[in-house]
Amino acid sequence: MSLKHLTTALAAVGGAFILFIGLSYLLAPQATAPDFGIPTWPRQEGAAFLAVKGVRDISTGLVILALLLTGHRRALGWAMAAIVSVPAGDMVIVLTSGGPAGTAYGVHGFTALAVAVTAALLLRERPAAPALTTPASDPARSA
Repeated sequence: MSLKHLTTALAAVGGAFILFIGLSYLLAPQATAPDFGIPTWPRQEGAAFLAVKGVRDISTGLVILALLLTGHRRALGWAMAAIVSVPAGDMVIVLTSGGPAGTAYGVHGFTALAVAVTAALLLRERPAAPALTTPASDPARSA
């Protein structure tokens, strides 16, 4: 497997995974929320904050997948570098809210690391050199 294929797979899995998480927060927020790592969750009217998280995650996944599908790999690398702040911020929130360190580091910290590695690999890629055409192989010249 080439490095480009690996990077593509990492970005695709990451985008699909965060899209799934976002949908989970919209469709089953109270069941999904405890896995985040914060000890207490909003109830009643405050539960709308879980939907906010769901929309944030869905949007993040859609940005990743849109850039990947349109072939904008350098832009995807920069977007993912910026997106690292989301799981890193989540890790800090869990740690400062009295949540379990294992969840903070194991879920959010690992995710931040995986996104950072994917971003670095994407930004390290060099565009392929354009193929040179000779007069004999150029269809426009032979017509």
